Amino acid sequence: MPASRTDTPNLLVLIKSVLPSLSKAETKVAQEIIREPEAASTRTITELARAAGTSEATVVRFCRSLGLAGHRELRMRAAQAVIGTGEGPDREIAGGDIPTGADMSRIIATVSYADVGAITDTANALDTAACEAAVAALAAAGRIDVFGVEASGIVAADLVKKLHRIGCTAFSWPDVHSALVATALASPRDVAVAISHSGATTETVEFLESARDREAMTIAITNHARSPLAKAADLVLTTAARETTFRSGATVSRIAQLMVVDCLFVGVAAKQRKRTAKALAATAAAVSDRQRA
Repeated sequence: MPASRTDTPNLLVLIKSVLPSLSKAETKVAQEIIREPEAASTRTITELARAAGTSEATVVRFCRSLGLAGHRELRMRAAQAVIGTGEGPDREIAGGDIPTGADMSRIIATVSYADVGAITDTANALDTAACEAAVAALAAAGRIDVFGVEASGIVAADLVKKLHRIGCTAFSWPDVHSALVATALASPRDVAVAISHSGATTETVEFLESARDREAMTIAITNHARSPLAKAADLVLTTAARETTFRSGATVSRIAQLMVVDCLFVGVAAKQRKRTAKALAATAAAVSDRQRA
C-alpha cells in the first residue's frame, strides 16, 4: 500500500534537509534528535539541551531554524516521526550501516530499506505546489536544459530521454562548459533544471545561476532546501535520501532523484495527453522493427 502524503514532512527528513545550514551548536541538537528521536519526543527542553551538550537557547534557535513554533511542537513532531517509522527492520538495519563481515542477507535488507525509505520520505517531503508549477513550466518551455555532475548527471540524462519521447525539446550536458554555453542562449521561455544531492556542487550552481541571469525558469532538485543551488532556483524540489555505508551521494540519492524525475515526466505527459500519446506511438514505431521476436 503506498504511503499517504502528509501536510508536513517527517521531522527527521526536515532536519536532514537543513542540516548543512545549521550552526555548530544547532547541529549538536539535530544530531541528538536524529540519534534518539523517541527520547526527543519526551525530553524537556533542559534535558534535550543537556543531552546535546548545548544550551536551552540553542534548542529554541534550532526550533526556529526548522520553522517550528517552539520546543512543544518539536516534541510532537518527534513523536510523529517515531510513530511514522512503524514496524520494520531492527535498529541496525534501519540505521543504514553495513558492518565488516556483513552477510548478503544483511546487505540486501539494509540497502532495500534505505532505497524504499528514500522514495517514501521524498514523496512526503515534495512540495505539491512546487511540483505542479515545475510541470507547467516544463510543458510550456521552448527549450529545456538539464545538468548534473556524476551520479546526478545520470538522472539528468534520464529526464531528457523521457521528455524527448513525448516531443519536448530537451538537452542534458556532459560538462559545465557545454552547459554554460547552452544557458548563454537561454530566454525567459526556457527552463533550466539542475540536479545535485548536496546542492553545493560548484558547477551545477553556476549552471543554474547562469540560466537565472537570462531570466529562464530555474528548477533545483536537491536534498538540501537551503543549499546554494536552492537559492539560485525559482522552484525547489526536495529529495530525502538516507545514505548507507559505501553509498554516500551515489545510489540512494540517485533513486530519490529518479523518483522526482518520474513525477515530473508523468505530470508533463498527463498535462498534454493527446500530444503524449502521438509522440509515444511514433517513437515506439521508430524502433519496433529492431526488437527481437
